Amino acid sequence: MPISDTNLDTLNQALAKLGLRSTRQREVVYSVVAIAKDHPTADEIFVRSRRAMPTISLATVYNCLETLLECTLIRQVNFERESTRYEPNLAPHAHFYCDKTGTVMDVHLPEDLFTRLTGLLPNSTSVSSVELNFRGSLPDPAANFQN
Repeated sequence: MPISDTNLDTLNQALAKLGLRSTRQREVVYSVVAIAKDHPTADEIFVRSRRAMPTISLATVYNCLETLLECTLIRQVNFERESTRYEPNLAPHAHFYCDKTGTVMDVHLPEDLFTRLTGLLPNSTSVSSVELNFRGSLPDPAANFQN
């Protein structure tokens, strides 16, 4: 799976800000996460990365993910007692976790909702991020979730 020119440029710029350079391993891992819509775990990213680079190790995938997190190209999505998942969507949004299937979906919320939520905090509070997660089950797990 070759990395798109746009993703390669984005990766190179983000790495350069930290004084790092692009490697084939970083390109493969970033490409996997950038096109993923299912919030894959590190193990799932490893399996997908091996399709493009059979010699990549799980340790290398973890190292690449840490670098991509440090560059703020991806973010972690965490649910209680579940494996950490990764996504490229850095815009403010929530997540829904289906307890039946383990599926994680983005939930797009009105922009003003995050402003209203942070407005509930004391005035001197500095918010670096907001994580809003829903858990439950869909009436039909095969149905597309739309908000």
